Amino acid sequence: MFSKDKLEYSQLPLPDRQDLDDAEMLKRVDAFRDFMAQRHTVRDYSTRPVAQGVIEACVAAAGTAPSGANHQPWHFVAISNPAIKRQIREAAEEEERKFYDGGASDEWIKALEPIGTNADKPHLEDAPWLIVVFAQRYGLFDDGTRYKNYYVPESVGIATGILLTALHTAGLVTLTHTPNPMRFLGDLLNRPDSEKATMIIAVGHAAEDATVPAVAKIKKPLNEILSIR
Repeated sequence: MFSKDKLEYSQLPLPDRQDLDDAEMLKRVDAFRDFMAQRHTVRDYSTRPVAQGVIEACVAAAGTAPSGANHQPWHFVAISNPAIKRQIREAAEEEERKFYDGGASDEWIKALEPIGTNADKPHLEDAPWLIVVFAQRYGLFDDGTRYKNYYVPESVGIATGILLTALHTAGLVTLTHTPNPMRFLGDLLNRPDSEKATMIIAVGHAAEDATVPAVAKIKKPLNEILSIR
């Protein structure tokens, strides 16, 4: 992506600008908040397909995220192939069984009880798409030498949040899944050693009988998540 001989600063006028009054700002953000409140983590998927172009557009939106030194240290692998999804499910469930059979503390297992999860992950096959998010620990100049990426977890986290928002905007439901460890994903998807898998996102349309845990609708009030000084 980067060339050693082109690492110099240049600037251009701000290409996109918004000038809204306070009333319009509040109107827009209230509508956005209400829209995002309709986003749910869903484990039950229908067989309805999702066009590849929709997935590509959502990932393109994620790629607009800010990042340390603008290195954009992320890569997304979108999978619809049933055989690969099955392999991912089998490997993920193997790690999950270890987690639920003693790998996790009693406190952690207790915390998950209201969510209703277990080692079975059928959504990894049922969802028409899986998107695996990779963090790039370092990059390569055009001559093949390495350069360091900065604020990688923060940058990838922001991009992933934008991706989830874009998928919700497209009318799709998602489930974020983080089996531990996730080394099998790099091998299975032929990603380089510089990349580390951070998350699997199941993507699709909710099944007609889809449910969500009741506790998932309980969100902290504003006064618990915001301090103003």
